[in-house]
Amino acid sequence: MLRYLFAVLLMLGLCCATVLGAVDDDYRLGDGDILKVTVYGHADLTMTSRVGSDGIIPFPLIGQVDIGGLTAAQAGEKIAAALADGYLVNPQVSVFIEQFRNRKVVVMGEVQQPGLYELPGPTTLLELISQAGGLAREAGKFASIHRKSAGEDAEEMIQVDLKQLMEEGVRDQDLVLRDGDNVYIARAGLVYVTGHVNKPDSYPVDDDSTVLMMVTKAGGFTNLAAKGRIKVVRKTGEGEETFERVPLSMTVQPDDVIVVPESYF
Repeated sequence: MLRYLFAVLLMLGLCCATVLGAVDDDYRLGDGDILKVTVYGHADLTMTSRVGSDGIIPFPLIGQVDIGGLTAAQAGEKIAAALADGYLVNPQVSVFIEQFRNRKVVVMGEVQQPGLYELPGPTTLLELISQAGGLAREAGKFASIHRKSAGEDAEEMIQVDLKQLMEEGVRDQDLVLRDGDNVYIARAGLVYVTGHVNKPDSYPVDDDSTVLMMVTKAGGFTNLAAKGRIKVVRKTGEGEETFERVPLSMTVQPDDVIVVPESYF
């Protein structure tokens, strides 16, 4: 039993290490980062230092070390190489980021408070949306993250399915943001619900939304609604097309107008 418990704890530890590694592996050190540098077996060389505006930290024995633009792993390798050059035999060095400098990302589109945000530590897309006041009412199901590719002038675009992330809990959609990311929350297509419903208005529509789903969003039917005579008005390339007496299971499209007439009785 104890062996089994130890194995489970070990696996959990490895999972945590993997997650942390995913956060830090691509991060480039810069002005304001606070680092803890450990030289194994040499406690006197373990130190905490803030990266200067020039990307340099002071280090015992080897003096000034330029680590600006390096990852934590690369910084550890550079310090180890300098220590090995006449000071220590086969030094083992690790660099841990104790506090990240303020990183900046922009979030635009359908959030309550779009704008520029400073992120003092590892921040995921979901956390950023929360900081921005949450999604706006007309937010669509997709977010896009525009990110500069490392060492290149090119930009990559990462699409995130917000429905999977926020409603279905698919955590691999909750990406860790990087300095300079631009996040855009797309606007959903809208369907207009009018007539004898409790809250006539426009409502976001998904690919599989039906007349019944949209009427439900509009607060349901009033007591005077003629449920059997609902019509849908749809824009086409040639103008408009009207569907009479549609079933509640009919799938609707963006810009459709659902009209719920009054019952004769």
